[in-house]
Amino acid sequence: MAGIGFEIKKILKKNSLLSVFEAYGYAGLIGSGPWVLSILAMVVVGLISIGVMVSQQMLIQFLVSVTYLMAGSLILTGGLQLMLTRFVSDLLFLKADKEVLPNVLGAVTIVTLVSGVLGFATIPLFPENTLFYNLLLAGSFVALCNLWMMVIFLSGLKEYKLVLAVMLAGYTLLVILSALLNGFQLEGLITAFFFCHAFLFFAFLAIVIRKYPASGNLVSFRFLDKEKAFYSLFLCGTLYNLGVWSDKFVFWFSQATSEHVVGLFRASLIYDIPIFLAYLSIIPGMAVFLVRIETDFAEQHSKYYQAVLGNATLSEILAIKNEMIAAVRRGIYEIFKIQGITVIALLIWGGVLLEMLGIDLEYRALLNVDLVGVAVQVIFLSILNVLFYLDKRWVANALTGLFFVVNLFFSMLSIKLGPAFYGYGFVLGVSVPTIVGLLWLNKVFNDLEYDTYMLQK
Repeated sequence: MAGIGFEIKKILKKNSLLSVFEAYGYAGLIGSGPWVLSILAMVVVGLISIGVMVSQQMLIQFLVSVTYLMAGSLILTGGLQLMLTRFVSDLLFLKADKEVLPNVLGAVTIVTLVSGVLGFATIPLFPENTLFYNLLLAGSFVALCNLWMMVIFLSGLKEYKLVLAVMLAGYTLLVILSALLNGFQLEGLITAFFFCHAFLFFAFLAIVIRKYPASGNLVSFRFLDKEKAFYSLFLCGTLYNLGVWSDKFVFWFSQATSEHVVGLFRASLIYDIPIFLAYLSIIPGMAVFLVRIETDFAEQHSKYYQAVLGNATLSEILAIKNEMIAAVRRGIYEIFKIQGITVIALLIWGGVLLEMLGIDLEYRALLNVDLVGVAVQVIFLSILNVLFYLDKRWVANALTGLFFVVNLFFSMLSIKLGPAFYGYGFVLGVSVPTIVGLLWLNKVFNDLEYDTYMLQK
């Protein structure tokens, strides 16, 4: 489902310096997706709200609430995202495009019900807030969960300019509404957040409806059929998101590194600011990821299995396999190179960036550590993506499980060792599965033609 990647690759064929910046610019923004744009929007919302009508304490309550909404919605839907992605990919391979939309609407129905029950069940846990704020908080959780289900289609939609325009419009709406409604304090901010993500969800849903018109049933739950679905992917998506957030939860719920904010929500100011700033650095790496892994490798992968299904000779299949391996090697190398340059630049000028944002320079040491961890995470994501293409679901499960366990363990250990070790738990937590993943990926490619022919039903 690398539609955008192939469209962006057409830009590169212009062979001009401007086309390179244009292609990687689009790829970076779309590859980073609502995650990075939402962080930028939250920063802007904070800057325009603080000291106007919203106290610093209220603003922190809002930002922490939003962070938990992001974490909870990604963990809840991460598994279903992968399941639905694979199911839709299989439908497209079988030329059953008209079955896509009913199953998407079926997934949205389930996500709405489950997230709605969970969201509204937590309202009594936040007695400090008004009922209106808590209702909007629950509604925002539902909107986010559904939005993530639409985001899985973004790389499959070739209209990258429209996708980017919708993202920018949505988060511009968030900033504008926050400025207009901050006189209503917390209720105004969460109202802006809710309408922004509801707009994004319905806008992307409209694009999907236009792309995959339905016929027959309006809603279908075939994606849950045991013979069609891959529940191993559900486990993998859940473990990955638990791994991504495990170090944050450790710092949030450790008495030594956090403080109570509102209801059950706690925050770790010493850890949160550097890690979320570090995540902004993934834009260059995600651009390379989308262009190289989601296009070059995807193209060679398609050729390999076309050769297999087309009864090509063994020498032809091995030649294409070598090209596929070379595409992965180039992709990971370029991610390492570009993300490495980004990290080095931020290590040099990180202090200037913190001063521009008005953030204490004491955060710089932790920011430097987190930058390395985030860079490695992009490589880890690339490895997982290749494994998904090769249908090595249980290998991906093992790696994401290792990511979760190691990140959790070393993050807890770093707190016990003291402030000088903060952030190193995250770096080790993502580095260990990345190294293991590279070694495992090498074995997978060595055994690929044997697995292709001998292990199929």
